[in-house]
Amino acid sequence: MKNPTKILKPGLLALVLMFTLGAFAQVKYSSKNGVNLVVSGTSTLHDWDMKSSQGSFDATFTFNAAGALTGISALSFTTPATALKSEKDAMDKNAYKALKTDKSPNISFTAASATVTAATATDFTVKAVGKLNIAGAPVDAEIIATGKINADKSITVTGAKKISMKEFGMTPPSFMMGTIKTGNEVTLKFDLKLTK
Repeated sequence: MKNPTKILKPGLLALVLMFTLGAFAQVKYSSKNGVNLVVSGTSTLHDWDMKSSQGSFDATFTFNAAGALTGISALSFTTPATALKSEKDAMDKNAYKALKTDKSPNISFTAASATVTAATATDFTVKAVGKLNIAGAPVDAEIIATGKINADKSITVTGAKKISMKEFGMTPPSFMMGTIKTGNEVTLKFDLKLTK
């Protein structure tokens, strides 16, 4: 049998090799209620946190033939706003009012574009640009996160985003007839574990 490489012209062989070496695969990852979300803020009395372990995250990652992560073609996250809990029911009630949960029950982010920068074969940084929807107000936002591909092929992603409540049309909650007021800026921190 003839050597198949001799059948192809040199230029065509180089083209085939280029496409073979540049092959990539798109793999869907998700996290269902494997989310750790913390909303942190300040008040005239003390700093505060609200935490949630509910929500879903879906992303489609692109890997090259060597198994290295090269891009993200889709990314979305959503969590029920009422899943956020502090240690005080009164604070939660006022927070849900500010979040307008009666009309907008979810906090969500949908990326329009995302870029990946690899630091090592397993560590990377993601910069996603899209719509962050809080209290029913979709606002253009850029979210930066760090990720790691684990030995079991799961992916962990962590990051934080500082936001202004007023930018989302929210009135910062107050307590005890307005004597305690929360600050306008809050920080959303997230820690996710994604699997295929």
